Amino acid sequence: MTSAPLAARLRDPSGPLFFPVTAYGPDGSLDLDVYRTHVRRGVAAGAAAVFACCGTGEFHALLPEEFEASVRAAVEATEGRVPVVAGAGYGTALAVRYARLAADAGADGLLAMPPYLVHAGQEGLLRHYREVAAATALPVIVYQRDNAVLTPPTVVALARTEGVIGLKDGLGDLDLMQRVVSAVRTEAPGDFLYFNGLPTAEQTQLAYRALGITLYSSAVFCFAPEIAVAFHHALETGDLPLAHRLLDGFYRPFVELRAQGSGYAVSLVKAGVRLRGLDVGEVRPPLHEPAEDHVKQLARLIERGHALLEEE
Repeated sequence: MTSAPLAARLRDPSGPLFFPVTAYGPDGSLDLDVYRTHVRRGVAAGAAAVFACCGTGEFHALLPEEFEASVRAAVEATEGRVPVVAGAGYGTALAVRYARLAADAGADGLLAMPPYLVHAGQEGLLRHYREVAAATALPVIVYQRDNAVLTPPTVVALARTEGVIGLKDGLGDLDLMQRVVSAVRTEAPGDFLYFNGLPTAEQTQLAYRALGITLYSSAVFCFAPEIAVAFHHALETGDLPLAHRLLDGFYRPFVELRAQGSGYAVSLVKAGVRLRGLDVGEVRPPLHEPAEDHVKQLARLIERGHALLEEE
């Protein structure tokens, strides 16, 4: 666990937010040594924070004891250099259990993912996230997506909830997000954080920045940290020619390739990590491995992305 408050460390990140994949051995069991290597390399490459066992990390596929071991391994690998945020999800009781496991493992915060299966109303969602926030002393970022879509009044209520520090948006409704930002700004002013949490957030980050949302997750950082860092730096310095070059030549083709298969937001990323020389294993069911031709296309795309960094 790091000493500085999580919100302060995330507010002005020095680099991309890193969502590592979870490493498995040939028999499908956890490979914590490889996982630690993956996390250490990400921190060395410039990650500003590690979000362990979240969507890209196959939270859905991990047993509670595997989750706790992985979060603990991430905390060990970062050595306090950057904060570690752990996923927490399913129904309220299990989300609370995962929150406490994350706290025991030394995490600095929680990413509260949507409740499992149910399409709950706003009152139920608010109660769910408040119970997760009350379960530990860890600050909580609420993840909006799929079956957990929050209205501006609900986000205002969350912003007023002790322990809730931000909202990660995986929905992509910019009109809703503008209304959310406006409502919180006027009714619960403070340092509430917002994150672009779409699967390849770089593709939409210029639009999110127009709403004042500068934080975003980067799955690409898992397998092409040089490209992700360069794009992040381009946004921070206003280098639009480089940002546009990477969007046109790398990110848009990657998003189109990712769309070729269900679950590719995770399995294609994991294939990318293997392409870069670290055997993190395959994804667990119900996800499946990408087609061989798609992996070859990804390899060519990574080469193209690095070539774009060399252009003037």
